[in-house]
Amino acid sequence: MNFLKQERAVLNELLPGLDERLAGLSLTETEQPGNPGIPLYREFGGVRLLIPTEQGGLGASALQAVRVSRAIGSRSPSLAIATTMHQFSVVSLVEAAAMGTGAESMLLEAVASRNDYVASGFAEGKTGQSILSSSMQVRRSPDGLIVNGSKKPCSLSASMSLLTVSLSVPPGADGEPAGFAVAIVPADVEGVERRPFWSNAVLAGAESDEVILRDVVVPDAFVAYLANEAHAQAVQTRSFIWFELLISAAYLGVASALIERVLLGGRGTPTERTGLVIDVEGAMGVLENAARAMTDGENDDDALARVLMARYAVQGAIERVAFHAVELLGGEWRSSHRMMSCVCWLRPGRWPFIRRRARVS
Repeated sequence: MNFLKQERAVLNELLPGLDERLAGLSLTETEQPGNPGIPLYREFGGVRLLIPTEQGGLGASALQAVRVSRAIGSRSPSLAIATTMHQFSVVSLVEAAAMGTGAESMLLEAVASRNDYVASGFAEGKTGQSILSSSMQVRRSPDGLIVNGSKKPCSLSASMSLLTVSLSVPPGADGEPAGFAVAIVPADVEGVERRPFWSNAVLAGAESDEVILRDVVVPDAFVAYLANEAHAQAVQTRSFIWFELLISAAYLGVASALIERVLLGGRGTPTERTGLVIDVEGAMGVLENAARAMTDGENDDDALARVLMARYAVQGAIERVAFHAVELLGGEWRSSHRMMSCVCWLRPGRWPFIRRRARVS
């Protein structure tokens, strides 16, 4: 059977041996607190996937990353969601480094050399507000920035070594201008606390609890200042494109796992099975085209519009195939009830997305 073969081949090429280890784990293991997939992903180098080779990473392309994300989602929904948030933090630094002062590159080198998980402390999206709009309170001090606030839910809250936070830095007493910055906070410094938050059994293996910062001092060496509003907007747009690519592929992987069970079990008629595959592969094709366009240097506004169309194509495919696959599985679907619960959880009202307008022309 060739279904998911390409995605798992890319995963095995970049992170040899990881797919085999994940395939040996049950959903009961990976979809609960203490998910063993999270340390495995780190052990096999997954945290370095999108860090450029110049900074010690694997330098995966957007197309490779999309295929890896779908492969991970087909093995563990929680792992796919959690690691997408890590990769979102990483690419935000990568995009900032492309236009920054050099501090971002040093931070990426540190992450790669230590094989660190980086959790995302960016604000949750709200209508009319960017997800990068800071929810943290910041004040300047001689030792750096002092940060207070919280992020909930925050995936990888238990396994993170570092936390990225977006900050609106106030003007300094000596004339330093106000501005936007991305800071990296070590998870073990004084003032970083964790509090239980995610009580739902679905995606419980993503470690999505609340992370609280109380008077946390962030030295200037751990702060990447964005030069101006145009710089911040460019970083935001590029980071969002990456996020939508990866999260869409992860969700498609979750739905693909159900279809794989239908195929392996020979459920339904050949026409029904073919219809399920055509739907998800068509959505994957649109997603891959968006990844290729990004790599080819498509204008950021056009790339954003393209990736949003891909995201909705994926969402529509998931809506159409998930319940049909479960119907075909019949009584056997109970063995996959955790996967189905994750698919149900990903219905449109719960899908995180960019809350900004994109003009499609």
